[in-house]
Amino acid sequence: MKARRIGILAIEGVQLLDVAGPADVFAEANVRAGRAEYEVRVLAATPGTIRASSGMRLTPDDVLGQGHPPFDTLLVAGAPHLDRRARDERLLDRLRIEAIAARRFGSVCTGAFLLAETGLLDGRRVTTHWAIADRFAQAFPAVMLEADAIHVRDGPARTAAGVTAGLDLALALVEEDLGPDLARQVASQLVMYFRRPGGQLQYSRERHAAPAGRSALQDVQRWVIAHPEADHGVPELAERAGMSPRHFARLFRSEVGATPSAWVESVRVEAARRLLEAGHPPKLAGSQSGFRDVETFRRAFQRRLGVSPATYRNGHAANPAPAIAS
Repeated sequence: MKARRIGILAIEGVQLLDVAGPADVFAEANVRAGRAEYEVRVLAATPGTIRASSGMRLTPDDVLGQGHPPFDTLLVAGAPHLDRRARDERLLDRLRIEAIAARRFGSVCTGAFLLAETGLLDGRRVTTHWAIADRFAQAFPAVMLEADAIHVRDGPARTAAGVTAGLDLALALVEEDLGPDLARQVASQLVMYFRRPGGQLQYSRERHAAPAGRSALQDVQRWVIAHPEADHGVPELAERAGMSPRHFARLFRSEVGATPSAWVESVRVEAARRLLEAGHPPKLAGSQSGFRDVETFRRAFQRRLGVSPATYRNGHAANPAPAIAS
């Protein structure tokens, strides 16, 4: 069988791991399969070498849209500030033509911005890096963004979240093509999850803790952030704000965008997450963050981050036990 041609478009300032990560997954799949299942080609927008965001130089194999056979899969690698670059209509035209000719197309990280500019993601579910999700949603209202996903498959489109999620996406493509057994072997060899637990928002920072609303409400929010372990029922918070409980609850929801209890829970989960990353056991992290019992903490953490406190600690603590996919 002829090798599947994988094209990875790398523009100037590309994040090198967005290219090298998927390429290594496909290369390892070739090793595990014992034959050349994939041929990876790095594509440039224009002739010449590409300087990556790290300063390293990358020599492309081809220039996008210039005389090469169609690709089985075409991926657009991300680059810092790609979401803020001016449109390049000639590049978009070439990218659109190449993507339509491919069996499947997709992006890694901010590469979703460039791919979305072609219109090929309109009406499809996609993901991108959590830090630019809001800008993406505003720029492309016709695209259905799943901000917490590690990678998303919708028709011929395959999109991955930030940077290392490109490895997850490439592994999912290997599983599509060659089956789960070989994909598991690749994951084990590269010391990565076969399927990463949780979503990408577990890596974001303070997405729920920024004070909002009028000054009295912001003062209350700052108190909660500084003392997550304290009693933060509506009556106690309302008293601190100098309001009746009913008026406080109505005003808080209107100006902050969440009920007081939901917002307090988000702050406590954030506080617990920091303790888990510092190596504290889940029971202690939960109690010091204001959760009344272990089960309440586990349910809240699982609901908001998609993983249990114990799993999160093992994957993020300063000196966790190694987790090798098998």
